[in-house]
Amino acid sequence: MTALSGVLGDLAANPAAAGLDRSLSCRLTDLDQVVLGRLSSGSVKDLHAVPDGPGVPKADIRLTMTSDDLVALTDGRLSFGSAWASGRIKLEAGLRDLLRLRKLL
Repeated sequence: MTALSGVLGDLAANPAAAGLDRSLSCRLTDLDQVVLGRLSSGSVKDLHAVPDGPGVPKADIRLTMTSDDLVALTDGRLSFGSAWASGRIKLEAGLRDLLRLRKLL
């Protein structure tokens, strides 16, 4: 969760994220876990992990990746844009959120 907090914290701190209040999830496919939280007021709040499964609530902004890719994003070995373009990271959100996130990434 620390790695995800770091990646999302950088995103939340971006001035273009001002006023963005959305639920977040990050599905870690190799760990069968989903980390849930909220992007609000320039920070990431309430991060907590739950087992992956049908009862996981659907967040406004959803990421899917392996834990290795998350760590690589955190330490700068992996660029979000290239990982997303190659399919290593999946990003799902509404069109409005995707357009806004595009400015942040």
